[in-house]
Amino acid sequence: MLLRIFKGTGPGVILLIIIILIAVWVSAILNQRLHPRFIYESDPMPLYSFIKLLIQNSHNLGVILSFLFVSLMAFLMVNFNTTVFFIHERTFLPAFFYVLFGGLFPDQQLLNPVIPASIFLMLAIMRIMDGYYKTGTAYNYFDAGILISTGSLFYANLIWFGLLVIMGIALLRTGNAKEIVISVLGLLTPYLITFGIYYVLGKDIFALIKLIGDNLFTRATFYPLPRLTILALIFTGALILVSFVQLMQRMNSKKIKSRKTFSLMIWTFLISITVYLALPSASVELVWIMSIPISYFLTHYFVFVKKKLVPEILFSFLCFFILFIQIWYLR
Repeated sequence: MLLRIFKGTGPGVILLIIIILIAVWVSAILNQRLHPRFIYESDPMPLYSFIKLLIQNSHNLGVILSFLFVSLMAFLMVNFNTTVFFIHERTFLPAFFYVLFGGLFPDQQLLNPVIPASIFLMLAIMRIMDGYYKTGTAYNYFDAGILISTGSLFYANLIWFGLLVIMGIALLRTGNAKEIVISVLGLLTPYLITFGIYYVLGKDIFALIKLIGDNLFTRATFYPLPRLTILALIFTGALILVSFVQLMQRMNSKKIKSRKTFSLMIWTFLISITVYLALPSASVELVWIMSIPISYFLTHYFVFVKKKLVPEILFSFLCFFILFIQIWYLR
C-alpha cells in the first residue's frame, strides 16, 4: 500500500514527501543535540567555518539551513532522473529515499558540512553527464572539478570524489587527455583561489595547509551505534544488495546512456565505501553522500520489481525502521 502510493507521480506524492521531510527533521528542533566531536566541527574547513560564523553557531538556524539544503538535494535528485531519464520512469522515489535515509543517524540532523558538500557533488555528477555526446573538448569536466573541489572546502573528504570526474571521462569520452588536464585544473582552482585569499588577507597559509591535512587524516571520534540503528543498517544493507543484484541483471538491456549513468552511480558508491573504510577521518556523516547512489539503486528496484507483496513489505519495514529511530531519539 505504502509503496503503491509513493510510486505515484501526482502532486499528492510531493506533498507526502514534504510532510515526511518535516517529520524526520522535527526531532532535530524538539531534541537539541550537541555536534559530534569530529574534526570538521572543531577545525572546520573555510566555507563551513564561514557558514558557522554567519549563523553564530545557532542550533535552530543550523537545523533550518540543513533542512533547506536537504530539500534542495531532493529536488536535484528528481530533476537529474527527469533530465537524463536513466531509470525510464518519472518518479519521486529518489527524493523520498534521500529524505528517509537522513533519519538513520539523528545526530547528523543538524548543521553539517557534508550536507552542502553533497549538493556540490550532485551538481558535479549532473555536469559530468552533460558531457555525454559533446563534440570536441567538453569543458563540463572543468566545471565538475570546480564543483567537487568547492564542496571539499565544506567537507575535506569530498576531494577524493575528484576521481569520479576521471571515471566520468573514461566512461563517456574517447580518452581525450585534454579533458583530464582541465578536470585536474578544475579541482585545483578553488584551492588556488583560497590560498590566494589567505595570502592577500595576511593569514597563515601554513595553518591552512595543516587544517586541510587534519580534516583529511585525523582519526574521527568513535561513533556508538544503538542496537536499533544496527538492525536498521543490516536490513538496509540487505535491501541495497538485492537492489544492486537486480540492477546488474538488467544493465545490459538498458540504453547506453542509462548504463553509463548507473555506472557513474556505482563508482560514486564505491568511492564512498572506500573513503569510509580507508580514511580515519571519515565516519557516519558520509551517509549524506552514500545516500545519493543508494537512492537511485532502490528506486530502480522498487520501480521494476515484478512481485507485489514482498516489495511492499520491504518498503514498509524500511519506513518503520526510520520512524522507530526518530521516536527513540525523541525520548
